Amino acid sequence: MLSKIPMLGRLDPFLLAILLTVLVAALLPADGVVLEGANWAAKIAIGLLFFLYGARLSTQEAVEGLKHWRLHLTILATTFVVFPLLGLAAKVLVPSVLTDPLYLGVLYLCLLPSTVQSAIALVSVARGNIPGAIVSASASSLIGIVATPLLVALTMTTRGVTFSASAVVDIVLMLLVPFVLGQLLRRWIGAWVKAHGKPLKLVDRGSIMLVVYVAFSRGMNEGIWSMISLGRLAALVGVCALLLAVVLALTWYSSRGLRFGYEDRVAILFCGSTKSLATGLPMAIVLFPGQPIGLIVLPLMLFHQMQLLVCAVIAARLAKSAPGHVPLRQVSPTTS
Repeated sequence: MLSKIPMLGRLDPFLLAILLTVLVAALLPADGVVLEGANWAAKIAIGLLFFLYGARLSTQEAVEGLKHWRLHLTILATTFVVFPLLGLAAKVLVPSVLTDPLYLGVLYLCLLPSTVQSAIALVSVARGNIPGAIVSASASSLIGIVATPLLVALTMTTRGVTFSASAVVDIVLMLLVPFVLGQLLRRWIGAWVKAHGKPLKLVDRGSIMLVVYVAFSRGMNEGIWSMISLGRLAALVGVCALLLAVVLALTWYSSRGLRFGYEDRVAILFCGSTKSLATGLPMAIVLFPGQPIGLIVLPLMLFHQMQLLVCAVIAARLAKSAPGHVPLRQVSPTTS
């Protein structure tokens, strides 16, 4: 079974592709009209990505999962209350450990919704509550479209980040509207989308690579690598690792204290501790105009890789001790 778990024992090809994209942006950064064109292409690709999310989500699974409101409230509270509080607490690390832009990046990743595909995949591997995970992760993603910009407005305006209502409108048009359209058309295209899941992964991955290229092209134009030393980068890796460890421990042990069963605890663990790269990167482009965008999204990219690697190992170990023998339904984690 271990060989079937993504990223366990080998580097994920998609993460290697992201690193290659960063390298290309470092050597051949886009600028001027080319950068603007790449930016619009990235936004269109992200819209298509969320349209496909909407077309994939089964209404029947959503209705079944909605019944467990206590589970969803726990996961949403972890995502949009506990995580932001941890992000605010990390302010004590400035300037001794983190620079201001890096701290903004750490705080920003704490304000994001959870992943969708990878969280569901990990819950599936660990034999947890899959319908509950589907609803919680999807609800987190949709709520985050509005909640994340509002949390940014509440927590970052005192640190030189400007915020406008038009940013929320832009994000809704880019993420929520395509998702709703996908749900409305699911009756006619849902089966086709599921049948062509593998080739459509190119949309998932291609959209994120485009956003990474745009973000790091801007970073190169701003002189991103002259703003961060190897020591600061190592410190950032340590902060992201500590943040992940704290949240994993909180979700696992607090869910036991709240008397959730094993399957629900698994859903809380993976849906509550992960953060969405697919939502976070396009939002950052809209929310942080004029800011060092490359440095701000760097913590998110590091955290995203860590969460997949660490959570894959945990899911494998949990599966060995899971009660019963619930059939595994593999869902490949990609970019969410």
